[in-house]
Amino acid sequence: MGPFDQAMESDSVTTNPGMGAAEALASIALVAIAADGYLSDQEGEDMTLMMSRMQLFSSYSKDRLNRLFDTLLAALKQKGPAALVNQAKGALPPDLRETAFAIATDLVLSDRTVTSQEQAFLDDLYRILEIPGDLALQIVQVMTIKNRG
Repeated sequence: MGPFDQAMESDSVTTNPGMGAAEALASIALVAIAADGYLSDQEGEDMTLMMSRMQLFSSYSKDRLNRLFDTLLAALKQKGPAALVNQAKGALPPDLRETAFAIATDLVLSDRTVTSQEQAFLDDLYRILEIPGDLALQIVQVMTIKNRG
């Protein structure tokens, strides 16, 4: 594979003209809840409920959120988690990267059980999103406190 092929392959994974900030954030959230290899109905409901409370999704009806979830789930199955996260990073505004990491962390911790796969995902995610390590640690600590009760 030559340099041009590699550049085109990289571009196809990291950019998506059809993906906006909301879809990018939802993609990261979906990969987070699927990181343990299992996606329960409750996790999907938790994700859509969390998204529905955000200003970014204020124009989304419940039906539209469910369709988005289904579309992203199909993309996850087709492309895999790494490609979906990289694609989302390309569409996610820098000021929402910390938000995406916080939401992903919250969703992973919400069932009070963190698998090694979920932990590895969060460790990779903060680096991919270029979040400083000390801030990522603070986010994890706050979300841990939030999910204790």
